[in-house]
Amino acid sequence: MKTPAIRKFRQKLAQSQPVYGLWITLESASIAEMAVGLGLDWIVVDAEHGHLDWSDILEHIRATVRSETVVLVRITELNLGLIKRALDIGADGVVVPWVESVEQLRQAVAYAHYPPDGLRGIGAERATCWGRCFSAHVDDANEHVLVVPIIESVTGGKNVEQLCQVEGVEAFFLGPADYSSTAGFPGQWEGPGVAEQLLKIKDTIRRHGKHCGVVATSNANLLERREQGFEMLAVGLDGGLLLRSLSEALTTIGQDRPLNPDFLPDHLPPTAAPKPLATTRPAGFTPDRPEVITPRSAARRVELERGVIFQPLVGAHNNARNLTTGIVNFMPGAALPYHTHPHGEAITLLSGEAAVEVAGRRYRLEPLDNVHIPAGLPHAAVNLSASRPAQFHIAMNSHEPQRTLVEPSLPQRMMGPADRPPADAEHVNRHATTPWYEPNPGARFQDYFNRDVGHSAMSGGYGIFQPGGRLPCHLHDFDESITIVQGTATCVVEGRQYIVSDYTTALAPRGRCHYFINNSNAPMAMIWVYAGDLPQRLVLDEKCCTLDGCPT
Repeated sequence: MKTPAIRKFRQKLAQSQPVYGLWITLESASIAEMAVGLGLDWIVVDAEHGHLDWSDILEHIRATVRSETVVLVRITELNLGLIKRALDIGADGVVVPWVESVEQLRQAVAYAHYPPDGLRGIGAERATCWGRCFSAHVDDANEHVLVVPIIESVTGGKNVEQLCQVEGVEAFFLGPADYSSTAGFPGQWEGPGVAEQLLKIKDTIRRHGKHCGVVATSNANLLERREQGFEMLAVGLDGGLLLRSLSEALTTIGQDRPLNPDFLPDHLPPTAAPKPLATTRPAGFTPDRPEVITPRSAARRVELERGVIFQPLVGAHNNARNLTTGIVNFMPGAALPYHTHPHGEAITLLSGEAAVEVAGRRYRLEPLDNVHIPAGLPHAAVNLSASRPAQFHIAMNSHEPQRTLVEPSLPQRMMGPADRPPADAEHVNRHATTPWYEPNPGARFQDYFNRDVGHSAMSGGYGIFQPGGRLPCHLHDFDESITIVQGTATCVVEGRQYIVSDYTTALAPRGRCHYFINNSNAPMAMIWVYAGDLPQRLVLDEKCCTLDGCPT
């Protein structure tokens, strides 16, 4: 146990300074040495998932000796023997998975402390200098050992108030992927509504004077999590960081490809013949404009109404044709009054609590629910929360959108999930029940609006990419807007590579060969919108998306 390192770790947290660390899943102790050399505050050696054995764990712990890097071991399950063994070989503390109840957490604390405070047995191992430092170590360990529970289920989240009152615990970790799974969204890092629930759990932990940690999914997400108030921040998992770097390097030379569970180069059976792809740009598709990548931070701010700010990301200002997209931020309680457009509009709730009202029909939306409103139909929107902002992604099939304020003329009617609007009126897509399809391995999509869904003159929807998931090189006969709403994506346009996240939006003009790939270790999601009324794409040979280009 490295008491000076633990003291420094606690001192930083007490001063509201974030502490940064690395989650280790690979066996080489050189990884822990790199973390120490780079000055990370902590590492977690993961013995719950993966293939690390106790010899590997010991070598990682040894690599942190005489350093200021705290080393924790995530044990497989709440178990006296596992906690005792991790601490006996010199860990500074343990990370305990799947904690849901006060009784479980009290047990974990007891297992990590020597009597009379707990139930940990005394062994002649590294922690006690092989039996030469029994007395000194017992006093030191009981005062300084770290017990960090992970809340990774809905049940654990519901019990967070009680968990925060257990003595001997000063920091909690959140597990978004497992929490998402227990919330009914397996395979998603943060399913609909989960991000908001986790932030509320974090706020409760902070209110009780405790600290909260999470693993960042990208460099941009690391900064976002810090701004959100997380204090124990993992820059990533060692394997995921390596894969991200490898994929980015391979993408620059046009040789990247997705991973899949069978580790085969692709998902075609060995006997299947590959589908022939176009190796030249079709006649008439020569692009006349470059792609445009617009970070949200670079977008201008237009105040539509008091507390309602629109940030255009695609439109006439960057030479888009027949398409405008952007983010609208509603401050707490803010509302956009009834208005009409001479073109259609698609509204997708990204975060917060909000309602959209169309000709008196009021829909309460969950995150990623979408409403498509035909041209000329009066509608309004409101942030239902008095304390938190709400954010929408909006799209309109015009690069010069117009808005006319109108007076509401129909009585308000609350619309339930089973209620249907009149034919040729608005079309409402509930994210939780909209069908999925998988055009490429690792990339799943939902269609929200198009000519066949919602009588729209544009088309669009939601897509989620698992790590390594991608689309093939392709082009469209119309402009496209792609907004990254979760995680980090790599956008490749004819060999030019862009790393995009945090609502950064790509305008892919008609005829430009491009694709998106998830080179991170966490899911990536996007809202995509085509200026065409059906989601059609022409798949091309990969060379069309390299610097060599696609000849006409």
